[in-house]
Amino acid sequence: MTVINGKVTDAETGEGMPFVNVYFQGTQIGTTSDFEGNYTLKTETPTDSVVVSYIGYVPRTKAVQRGVTQTILFQLLPDAKTLDEVVVEAGENPAFAILRDVVRHKNDHDIRRLSAYEYESYNKIEIDIDNLSDKLRKRPVMRQISRVLDSLDQIAGDDGKPILPIFLSESVSTFYYRDSPQKKREEIQKTKVTGVGMDDGTLLAQVTGASFQQYNFYKNWLNILGKDFVSPIADGWNLYYDYLLEDSLYLGEDYCYRLDFAPKQVGDLAFRGSVWITKHDFALKQVDVTVGKDANLNYVEKIKIQQELVRTEAGPWLPAKNRVVVDIAELTENSAGMIAKFYNSNRAMRVNQPHDVRFYDSAIELAQDALIEEKNYWQEHRHDSLTSTEVAVYEMIDTIRNLPVVKTYVEVANVLVNGYKKVGMVDIGPYLDAYAFNSVEGQRFRLGFKTNIDFSRKFILKGYAAYGTRDHRWKYGAGVDYIVSRKPWTQVGVRRTYDIGQVALLDVDVAANPIFATFIRFGNLRNTRPFFDTENYAYLRTELVKGLSPMIELRNRHFDPLYNFAYYTTPEHDETAPIASEITVSEATLSLRYARDEMYLQNDNERIQITSDKWPAVTLRYTQGFQGVMGGDFSYHKWNLSASQTIPMSFLGHGYYQLDLGYIPSTLPYPLLKSHIGNQSIFYSTAAFNLMNYFEFVSDTWASMQYQHSFEGFFLNRIPLMRRLKWRMVATGNVLYGSLRPANQALSYEFDGEGTAVMARSLGRAPYAEVGYGIENIFKLVRVDFVHRLTYLDNPNARRFGVLVSMQFKL
Repeated sequence: MTVINGKVTDAETGEGMPFVNVYFQGTQIGTTSDFEGNYTLKTETPTDSVVVSYIGYVPRTKAVQRGVTQTILFQLLPDAKTLDEVVVEAGENPAFAILRDVVRHKNDHDIRRLSAYEYESYNKIEIDIDNLSDKLRKRPVMRQISRVLDSLDQIAGDDGKPILPIFLSESVSTFYYRDSPQKKREEIQKTKVTGVGMDDGTLLAQVTGASFQQYNFYKNWLNILGKDFVSPIADGWNLYYDYLLEDSLYLGEDYCYRLDFAPKQVGDLAFRGSVWITKHDFALKQVDVTVGKDANLNYVEKIKIQQELVRTEAGPWLPAKNRVVVDIAELTENSAGMIAKFYNSNRAMRVNQPHDVRFYDSAIELAQDALIEEKNYWQEHRHDSLTSTEVAVYEMIDTIRNLPVVKTYVEVANVLVNGYKKVGMVDIGPYLDAYAFNSVEGQRFRLGFKTNIDFSRKFILKGYAAYGTRDHRWKYGAGVDYIVSRKPWTQVGVRRTYDIGQVALLDVDVAANPIFATFIRFGNLRNTRPFFDTENYAYLRTELVKGLSPMIELRNRHFDPLYNFAYYTTPEHDETAPIASEITVSEATLSLRYARDEMYLQNDNERIQITSDKWPAVTLRYTQGFQGVMGGDFSYHKWNLSASQTIPMSFLGHGYYQLDLGYIPSTLPYPLLKSHIGNQSIFYSTAAFNLMNYFEFVSDTWASMQYQHSFEGFFLNRIPLMRRLKWRMVATGNVLYGSLRPANQALSYEFDGEGTAVMARSLGRAPYAEVGYGIENIFKLVRVDFVHRLTYLDNPNARRFGVLVSMQFKL
């Protein structure tokens, strides 16, 4: 009896390869590797070699010793030749009949048919640096860890490349899903995070569990890394893929068809690989798919997904095991690449036993002792034992992270990414705001800070000081936030600032656009109507139910204009009417934000929102101004409703819209009305009307919609010479309706350079409209937009056409 035990691994990543064909050469005796890549093969027939083969890889053959039990390991290298062309003669492709039956039975097997399901999940993530060139190894930062690198060849196997591990995590959790209404919840019982530059695993523990490892090929489109990929068993499968019925075999107790497939169109976001379909009921049993470098993706050499499914007692199939490998390409010839490996195993499945809806309010719940190490916990709760290589990875990461040169580089990287330099309990920054130059302040220097979680888990202190060399005035800001509760998240805070504001940019959320906030501090501020802004502010924010967040704000603000501005303080607008230039307001704002299915992550003392693209995020705001309270000059009312959403559109890419409606029934100077955001720079801005001048239009009643659509590679992938550039088309459209009542238009004015009084300009009956088209992903970073202004072309200095550029980092 000849018995062979062994394992098949990917020579580049070191990962075990499931579903690989293993057989004795010259015989019909064979098997397939399991999900970890292990196999066992036996025969009494004389044979002298064993063969392994799999689509997309170079087959390998090794010698066998007859009549003994032996171990034979294989490492397979990717093959550039895959299923590029399918030729079917004399009739219909036999794979088509199978696929029609798969689509017909999809609802029977899709887990979304279950009213609820839950399971225990074990998740493992490893991130490694690979493709370390000799030139890179000679750099100062690498010399001190060369002795570590020299011991890493074993990780990728004897035919693989040495890699440098920088991150490894494990987690055990219970994942819950309910269909009506659709809700998810994950309770993370234990997590272990080890990585270079990882001081605290709290945030990482929330993103390394089962919630972010969901792959359902019964969906027509799968969202991976923010991109939508068409499933090989999508309803319109014949539009996207070529198929080949490659084999039929038993997998466990199920006799299965193996279908191989490849994208019809090079460059599309589609897979190539194999699926195994049960002959009895046409269910998906195994998946092994790859996205290669031909796809219109940036920085990604390969994405590989392998999945094994099991039938539940109710009929639909649940993923029992998932493995995902993402190979990140080198940015330059002398830089390194990166490999991210994700492994997920699920067991103890229960179906059709939904919990109460409120049970799912907290999407991710971290157990209080989740990060506390317990002896023997992992040995008892891992679904699969760590390999000897993975055990070594923990030790290697600890060695690397403690090298002084690595600590220095990690610290520099953290400053670049986060914008702050951590000094004990205080973070200094942000560095983007440290310097600016403009027409009012001259050279502006700024130094700021905020406390971190080492200072307190409840209190956050922050402040800054700035000085201008031209105006010789100090500006400052100081505040304190207090986290009342983390569940539900409730936070209060107060602040005081004295700094330069800009009327034309009052409605810009600079906190959400830090680069734009830095940019608007530069250049000539005259067009944006600068003023000295003294503000006292307080707020209370909480969460009533999941997705519904009310907020109360109290504000006292003083406008001291730095340009020739004035307004009438009485209803009479003649030469004898008294005027004033400074404004003080005292107001209270109540807002309600609703974002259905929104997920929250806690990062130390901050909360990160992850909004679902299935529903818009809607905010309703009401503001009441109080005359005579803390010097307030006006009593007024303001209403505002806004909404935004990203809309996936399968092969057409995705769209994003922002709606904004407002009404101010009160009579007010124009700095307190709606100044629509224009853009007179050469940079494209999603927050602005890009061919509108600064302060060109003011409204007290308005409705606007801004839309942009990214077609990914839908058009340019069809052009052979353009396909290699991986450029992507975009389209934009902005429209604004607005009006300004005569009383508001006549109340305030400013003097131009010749001393003539100029009132705020209002939109007429026609809307302001602009449309654009452009190309993104030029050199993987640059976007160029060509924008046409359609209305109000006779306005002073109106631009009919503009070419604007921007930079963006997208996969």
